[in-house]
Amino acid sequence: MVIRTRFAPSPTGFLHIGGARTALFSWAYAKKHGGKFILRIEDTDVERSTPEAVQAILDGMHWLGLDYDEGPFYQMQRMETYKKVLQTMLDKGTAYHCYCSKEELDALRESQMQQGLKPRYDGRWRPETGKTLPQIPTGITPTVRFKNPQTGVVAWNDLVKGRIEIANAELDDLIIARADGTPTYNFCVVVDDFEMGITQVIRGDDHVNNTPRQINMLMALGATIPEYAHLSMILGDDGQKLSKRHGAVSVMQYHEDGYLKEAVLNYLARLGWSHGDAEIFNMQQFCEWFDLDHITPSAAQFNTEKLNWLNAHYIKEATLDALAEDISTRLQANIHKASGAPDLKAVLNLYRERANNLNQLANDVTYFYALPQASAADVEKHITPEIMPAMQKLHQQLAHIEWTAEAIHQAINAVVTEFGLKFPKLAMPLRVMLTGIAQSPSIDQVMALLGQNETLSRINAYLK
Repeated sequence: MVIRTRFAPSPTGFLHIGGARTALFSWAYAKKHGGKFILRIEDTDVERSTPEAVQAILDGMHWLGLDYDEGPFYQMQRMETYKKVLQTMLDKGTAYHCYCSKEELDALRESQMQQGLKPRYDGRWRPETGKTLPQIPTGITPTVRFKNPQTGVVAWNDLVKGRIEIANAELDDLIIARADGTPTYNFCVVVDDFEMGITQVIRGDDHVNNTPRQINMLMALGATIPEYAHLSMILGDDGQKLSKRHGAVSVMQYHEDGYLKEAVLNYLARLGWSHGDAEIFNMQQFCEWFDLDHITPSAAQFNTEKLNWLNAHYIKEATLDALAEDISTRLQANIHKASGAPDLKAVLNLYRERANNLNQLANDVTYFYALPQASAADVEKHITPEIMPAMQKLHQQLAHIEWTAEAIHQAINAVVTEFGLKFPKLAMPLRVMLTGIAQSPSIDQVMALLGQNETLSRINAYLK
């Protein structure tokens, strides 16, 4: 049997972290078993689905590198298929027309609730042997309902949650086609999973309640029932259900906020799944290790601090070419290409050990390519009248040396010694003059990359 998994998002918003994890697990399972991974866009909610949301999903999948073998398939383009299956079910008697008006159903629901009963369809239009159906009313276009079994149980061995059983008596005959003829969500999912040969359905546990209905419909179609794995929800750092108020829940927002896809993928892979004590691994390793047995059935909690730690690791491990390509787009208006500007890769190599995200890294190196503006507080604290004579002497020394980090360091040491200062006493104001802030990597390395002319010019601006 060829393994076939699918990711089936509804395009009513961006690709969020929970959806990305579902996609990742489905993708990895197919890769692990040499199977096929299918992308299906479930866009039957016409009022809420948008082209922008579709593109956001495709962009998120592309950025993460979750390549699909088939698709994307769009449910709205498969309406003729659904209508043919509906007619087949009507012909076989596994579905039937229901002529209840909205007012009738509302009244039924209200009556049941007043009696303390679970609101459900009472089967008044369900055909049975020896049963006389009501007279078909005029002016009512019927819906189509699935004729759900009324006895026995529907059960499956959930690959995450274990065995789940639901009594068929708990399930009413759900509508599978609206009065206007459009099929409903649960029916479209069943037809698609059947026709696309899906063997494992890996999805969020908010779909658990849909599963018994879908299994019964698949059985009515004579389909092979796929295996189901329902992933637990993701909680925010505060222990509450992850939502927009937690900040960046869109996958592409993480890209915009300076996270590497390798860090996001590695973090998502560990969000509810584990392989021994392994914390850091690439996607090839993940696909080799991944199974459904080690997914925890309990809720996974998002930990921003852990994600930042992983991101810092991958920034250190990234090639300088890849880092430079990304950071160049984050620097303002290609200022790194200015004449005489230092090589971006050399600058990034100096700074990447200090960065947790790419935006921070871009911000840290901006002063190499644009004149920095020090804060008044830093100027007042570090660039004092007392230090100016020593700075004047350093300026003179720097104008006549070979421009290497070692020679620069020796020049600073000579001035420090001559004026009886400690090294930081001169280095701190020098940092403020050159970088705009009082913290940086080794100042001699910074100056070596900044260049002799630019260094002297920035110091001279303060000496004036």
